[in-house]
Amino acid sequence: MIKWLKQVQSVFGTSFLWLISLVYFTQGFRSFVWTAVSYQLKDELKLSPSASQLVFSVAFFPWSIKPVYGILSDCIPIRGQKRVPYLVISTILSLLPWLILGLKESLRSSSGPLMFLLTAQNLGSAMADVVVDAMIAEAVRSERAAFAGDLQSVSWSAMALGGICGSLLGGYALTNLQIDRIFLLFSVLPAMQLLSCGLVEESTLGNKALPDLANSISSHLGDQNGLVPEKDVSKEVPSRNNSMRRKKSQKNNKARTVITIKSEAVEKKRPLVMQWFYSLKAAFYSLCKAFKQPVILRPMTWFFLAHITIPNLSTVMFYYQTEFLNLDPSFLGTARVVGWLGLMFGTFIYNRYLKHMKLRRILTWAQLGLATLSILDIVLVSRYHIEFGISDKLMVLCGSALADAINQLKFMPFLILSGQLCPPGIEGTLFALFMSINNLGSTIGSFVGAGLASLLNVSSGSFDNLLLGIVIQVVCTFIPIVFLFLIPKEATGLAS
Repeated sequence: MIKWLKQVQSVFGTSFLWLISLVYFTQGFRSFVWTAVSYQLKDELKLSPSASQLVFSVAFFPWSIKPVYGILSDCIPIRGQKRVPYLVISTILSLLPWLILGLKESLRSSSGPLMFLLTAQNLGSAMADVVVDAMIAEAVRSERAAFAGDLQSVSWSAMALGGICGSLLGGYALTNLQIDRIFLLFSVLPAMQLLSCGLVEESTLGNKALPDLANSISSHLGDQNGLVPEKDVSKEVPSRNNSMRRKKSQKNNKARTVITIKSEAVEKKRPLVMQWFYSLKAAFYSLCKAFKQPVILRPMTWFFLAHITIPNLSTVMFYYQTEFLNLDPSFLGTARVVGWLGLMFGTFIYNRYLKHMKLRRILTWAQLGLATLSILDIVLVSRYHIEFGISDKLMVLCGSALADAINQLKFMPFLILSGQLCPPGIEGTLFALFMSINNLGSTIGSFVGAGLASLLNVSSGSFDNLLLGIVIQVVCTFIPIVFLFLIPKEATGLAS
């Protein structure tokens, strides 16, 4: 392990490796402070479960527009740099809200200002996530492609470690510290991240804008049935036509070179603002042209539907566990640690046993698993487990671990399929778009859950209709199975 880390460090540098690890550790450690936010909404602001879930849904919306941050950093350099300045801005956005909430009691005690500051904080966190992903992609491309998996492993390990530490310490902090102290303590990590930004050097790019990627996309996107590599097309053409095609290709290349030189000369004469405008326009055009392809649109539609058709009742269950079951913060922190371990276990099971299976089959079993798991919530709310001597804590621990494991089995195909569908040239931005669709679906699912809780009059101290809400959730879990025809029939869980 140490030897492997030294190899990665020798390639990318100590400061870069430290910054990447710190950013992802901070992302995982966010559970430390967001647990405190949940209790602030419930205990101090006295919000109902549906109102609390609405606040969370709005606050996490910035994660649903991640491509915007990637396009901005690609197209509009700040003082000749595309990454570090945006990382500094995003880190400041991540830092200031926690400092303000920690120092100003009036702002954290009012739902409006609190929701605004939490949204700004998520804006900074989401932007930092996109910028760091871009920095990793550029570092791997400029150094050694063989280290791509190693750098991603460092990122994943740092986030997992942060998640475990944040979950463990979050429960302990809530038991022993005031919420304002928790906000101020967490701000130490973004402050360290801000200082670390000055240690990483980035080459100056001048006013170079994002190149037009339309030709790159059109050459790699095939017909509506899938991606058609150029090398496969050339094999279908008779060999006697190859020489004519080569000559024609050489002429086209020369013509493109002349056009490129002329366009670059025209580009330099344009005002800086106009360069940014045309660069942004080209980037959005490239994204739209890629995304409207059926081979990309159909699978992403399924993952989106898989979120919005199932009401998310996580905040309602949090209220039920803390108010009705009287579970303390330290135990709920332990449950989240078990959830992280379940997530790792799900990743292991997928890579070990499921990656050669058809995606439709994997996703079918994942939905059935989620429906079965929701039955555990039915048992928990109906109190049937008491008759068999099973404690509430054991039910919550098992539910947390199994839920995260099954959700990871569902998320891994999404990652693999997203990687397969991204055309060369805009992998990073299009992948950010895929992640945003996934996040937007989760946000809308939370809105649907909040609406369902409000409709059933589930409120703090009144959980009579919660059982009906969970039954509706179980029924809705089967809806995405009906739309599995949107997933490519022959696609497997193995990255190509």
